[in-house]
Amino acid sequence: MADAASQRLDADAYRDDFPILSRLVQDDQPLVYLDSAATTQSPRQVVEQWEVVYQQVYSNVHRGAHWLSEESTERYELTRESVREFINASSTHEIVFTSGTTTAINLVARSWGDAEIKAGDELLVTQMEHHSNLVPWQQLAERSGAQLKFIPVTDEGQLDLAALDMLLSERTRLVAVTHVSNVLGTINPVKEIVARAKAVDACVLLDAAQSVPHQPVDVQALGVDFLAFSGHKMCGPSGVGVLYGREQLLDKMPPFLGGGSMIHSVTEEGFEAAHLPAKFEAGTPPIVPVIVLKSAIDYLTKIGLARIQQHEAALLSHAHQLLADVDGLEILGPALERKGGIVSFVIEGMNPGDLSVLLDQQGIAIRAGHHCAMPLHKRLGIASSCRASFYFYNTLAEIERFVETLEKTRQTFG
Repeated sequence: MADAASQRLDADAYRDDFPILSRLVQDDQPLVYLDSAATTQSPRQVVEQWEVVYQQVYSNVHRGAHWLSEESTERYELTRESVREFINASSTHEIVFTSGTTTAINLVARSWGDAEIKAGDELLVTQMEHHSNLVPWQQLAERSGAQLKFIPVTDEGQLDLAALDMLLSERTRLVAVTHVSNVLGTINPVKEIVARAKAVDACVLLDAAQSVPHQPVDVQALGVDFLAFSGHKMCGPSGVGVLYGREQLLDKMPPFLGGGSMIHSVTEEGFEAAHLPAKFEAGTPPIVPVIVLKSAIDYLTKIGLARIQQHEAALLSHAHQLLADVDGLEILGPALERKGGIVSFVIEGMNPGDLSVLLDQQGIAIRAGHHCAMPLHKRLGIASSCRASFYFYNTLAEIERFVETLEKTRQTFG
């Protein structure tokens, strides 16, 4: 009998966990939700945990000596251990809770960056970065006098690793790269990038917002120094994210925010910061979102990340095959074997924003715009694009309805 992890995933077996997917929208059209790269839906097992926490154990964490506070603290820290195991960090000291990927990256830019980066240093990012992994480094370059350089994207939608070798030097202090492009779906060769960066003693920060929810991610195997992701892109709540950092680096970094919880002691003359990870979690944290995040991790772990990745590959292949027959449509990005479950495209003569509205009127939810990646769209020579993004709860039948509706819309309005 085949191992459970290798069995093909049946999306229909999970759709009942997501009542929103059975909604009728726009004049009784069945909803086809293809915008999981922006935010995923949450199963009832996760949603129900909100009520459990608020009604049974809600209290502030790490501060009270009473039972409720101790119970909330215990559950809060159980999530930290679940995250550690989920990404195979070596210690819970390396797991910092934030409000999301954006905050996690800004924490590194403000704490590690302000302490370590000086005029003359160089920071490398890529042309395919989400603004959340670009603007913080632009701001750091402005503050410090460092130079920001870009790893170019090839015409095939992949990083130009030959150019990376030319850009890396003894001045390179950081390489910030996305694991999976939120526009092209490109899965970048992180281990290879890390090896080249380490050859010049540069740190590597990985934006894993589009990878951690969709495929197995092992921070120790990848060798990255920092990694960031968000709860709302992995069936969890919004308002919570994770920063992973190697303990040796986090230990040396100064606190980013000051206030309660992040101190060991305070006097009129100054303060002594708390130990990891508390020194980076100032103030009252997102208590309920953190606790509920564990239920999302448990849910995904039970399904299996390898099975999710395999299912999305099947959806992506089916979408590519059907979209190839749509006249005037151009799929952006690399070949199938180098992509995650994202397909972005443009249709000659049709505005992406108008097209997404027309599809929405027929119950198809996709995204249109620059997807917070304006430099990438400039590199591609377009102002915007349409994006359909998949998750384990999507079906082949939904892909077919999406493409059929797209083709009818093109014929009618194109």
